[in-house]
Amino acid sequence: MRIFITGIAGFLGSHLAERLLAMGHEVAGCDSLIGGELLNVPPDAVFHQSDCRDFNAMEKGMREAELVYHCAATAYEGLSVFSPAMIMDNVVTGSTAVFSAAIANGARRIVFCSSMARYGTNTVPFEESFSPRPQDPYGIAKVAAEQALIQLAAVHRFEYAIAVPHNIIGRRQKFDDPYRNVASIMANLMLQDREPYIYGDGEQKRCFSHVDDCLSSLLAMGLTDRGVGEVVNIGPDEEFVSVNSLFRRLKDITGFEGQAIHLPDRPAEVKLAWCSSEKARRLLGYRTTRTLDEGLCDVVDHIRVVGPRRFRYHLDIEIRNERTPRTWTERLM
Repeated sequence: MRIFITGIAGFLGSHLAERLLAMGHEVAGCDSLIGGELLNVPPDAVFHQSDCRDFNAMEKGMREAELVYHCAATAYEGLSVFSPAMIMDNVVTGSTAVFSAAIANGARRIVFCSSMARYGTNTVPFEESFSPRPQDPYGIAKVAAEQALIQLAAVHRFEYAIAVPHNIIGRRQKFDDPYRNVASIMANLMLQDREPYIYGDGEQKRCFSHVDDCLSSLLAMGLTDRGVGEVVNIGPDEEFVSVNSLFRRLKDITGFEGQAIHLPDRPAEVKLAWCSSEKARRLLGYRTTRTLDEGLCDVVDHIRVVGPRRFRYHLDIEIRNERTPRTWTERLM
């Protein structure tokens, strides 16, 4: 099958491309390299350095693709409160251009990677039957993209599936980005013998998904009929932990001897966020095979091999006021 992956130079997209190539599929993909790295792109994949918002580039790159995985996103939930124009433009405009190009090329199916941010302040564990209640522009943008996909599928009669991964960790996760990926940010700082930062009291609770465990569900959604027309949470519903507990686990793994620095809460951050995996188990045969500690060890080992890095403040903050986190305005990391 000919398959196109947006965000192919990113964390999830590059792993997905590797797995599909190993299965014998022809894989092409695009990435703007805002959050991806060229070295992540598998050598056997056809790579287009292009922005998802560019319909013409998407239409050209997707020619003859039967299946499209839309993994690319400026996945900055916290930053979206302070750079809403940039985040919503990339997520809503970018997703719509990708969907339009796929339809124009006659793609049979689109698998869209949404976000747990769609659930917002719903009660935990989040279930797919819940009405979305996003609390930030990123979540709002993801829900808008979902709705656009569903509407276009009804009109143009192609297949779709919506995956909802959450807090994916593992090898190749970007660790020098100060705006996202809490586990990788902490590990990068600790391996430089620097104190990590925790927003608020640190009792925010999350589940973390090993990238290997996410891939089996994404492959099933793209290559079988089991997830067609469905929204499915992808990731574990075991081992939900606080940010404080995450810090302690990483402290043990890295050998860091210092303490964390607590800063004020980030505005609009959801306190409790983890998903039920029951639907994924039932429809896609999902099962958790890698523990949280194994995933954290993979993150740390990857940073050790590549070498810890200085953080790159590569995105503009549109709104700067007393509520903007000091880690960003003062570049504390």
